[in-house]
Amino acid sequence: MQVMEKYINKNIFREYDIRGIADIDLTDDVVYLIGKAFAYYLNRNNHKQLSISGDVRNTTNRIKKSFINGAISEGIDVFDMGVLPTPVNYFSLYNTGVPNSVQVTGSHNPAEYNGLKISFDKKPFYGKLILELREIIEKKIDCNQEILQYPKKKGRIYQRNILDKYYQYICENFKIKNNINIVMDCGNAVGGIIAPKIYKSVGINIYELYCDVDPSFPNHHPDPTVDSNLEDIVKVMKNGKYDLGIAFDGDADRIVVIDEHGNIIRPDILLALFLPAIINKNDSVVYDVKCSKALEDTVNSLDANPIMWKTGHSLIKNKMIESKSKIGGEMSGHIFFADKYFGYDDGIYVGLRLIELLSTSKKKLSELVSEIPKYISTPEIRIECKSDEEKFQITKKATEYFVNKYDCNTTDGVRINYSHGWGLIRSSNTQPVIVCRFESDSFENVEKIKNEIFSKLSEFGDVCINGEWKFWYI
Repeated sequence: MQVMEKYINKNIFREYDIRGIADIDLTDDVVYLIGKAFAYYLNRNNHKQLSISGDVRNTTNRIKKSFINGAISEGIDVFDMGVLPTPVNYFSLYNTGVPNSVQVTGSHNPAEYNGLKISFDKKPFYGKLILELREIIEKKIDCNQEILQYPKKKGRIYQRNILDKYYQYICENFKIKNNINIVMDCGNAVGGIIAPKIYKSVGINIYELYCDVDPSFPNHHPDPTVDSNLEDIVKVMKNGKYDLGIAFDGDADRIVVIDEHGNIIRPDILLALFLPAIINKNDSVVYDVKCSKALEDTVNSLDANPIMWKTGHSLIKNKMIESKSKIGGEMSGHIFFADKYFGYDDGIYVGLRLIELLSTSKKKLSELVSEIPKYISTPEIRIECKSDEEKFQITKKATEYFVNKYDCNTTDGVRINYSHGWGLIRSSNTQPVIVCRFESDSFENVEKIKNEIFSKLSEFGDVCINGEWKFWYI
């Protein structure tokens, strides 16, 4: 059988989702096959239903229809929930009786991209499970796009409105006590269809920035973790009229916050702000290897248990379930509340929790941030390699070298601990890129860590290291 070779770019099957250039990698035939493969997986595990929704990209509706056609061809009933942010899709898993879902979204990628985020039995469908879909297509589907030796009974399609239920649930669970003024930047993406309405309904005053939907993303790329995409909201915040700014990514599962002076609050520091009001002694907090030591210091100051884990929203969510954590997060802006919520990443909900915190505090956001331990950090630095194979080889050599020389954490790549800071080397799960980050107590010490690590990486392989980056005060 030549189905994979004929139809599909294998690189679309990534660690956390399925993603590629929509009109090249995710054609109707390809998505139809993926729909059939997931339906086969559901049938094999005695599940007969799934829900599906999508973001506002121009290619989303086409992809959603093709996936539905593939799924119903194998007897799976599909509940079409229409246009939704990803966290509302996750909300459906806990509030409809259907524990499986697919969200068609390009997330924070450029407009020409799209993808599929899959959930099974209320849990992330990732890693080996995504590769299993590829294997089903390779081994179980013939060139006529039929599952081999499997009885056929076409499934049915239903329409379902979950957005109103999400709106009602969120509004009923927030009571903002004091007058709060915010700037909200939805990046012209799907968050704009519901986030402003919810925030206004619970009594928050909003200045809307790019909350109208435009799939071409004409004002900036919908990725708030890139500082250049925050220039407009930072400019507005510097006027001094607002208590905080909130920026969502392309599918509203991630958030970045700006304080009343226009300073960007990094997601790991935002996570630290929530902890005193949520966790108790011996509680666990899960966070990824890219996070600042300021977060670990905060967890330890509360006599709680810091759990540094692998990068990736699916990995963090599962680790939270395993450790029964009330809260977790990662540098990319995914923050997860299992405290009074369902444990998944929802930027809309996280923003409301922060506003609720501010509304009951006598302190400004910048004052709360000032109470978090401070370090000098670089942003995430991405180093290009010639291939995925070389990326892994270089990371392996670096890990072996530094483990023999320093105290290291090898949970995900290698995080090298110095007396005055740390440096991280890890392989990207999605690109031929090595990810680095450095942190210390001074600019000079960050430079020392960076120079040593970059020098060794250059010895271990052919890498493209850019010499310019901005430091973050944390």
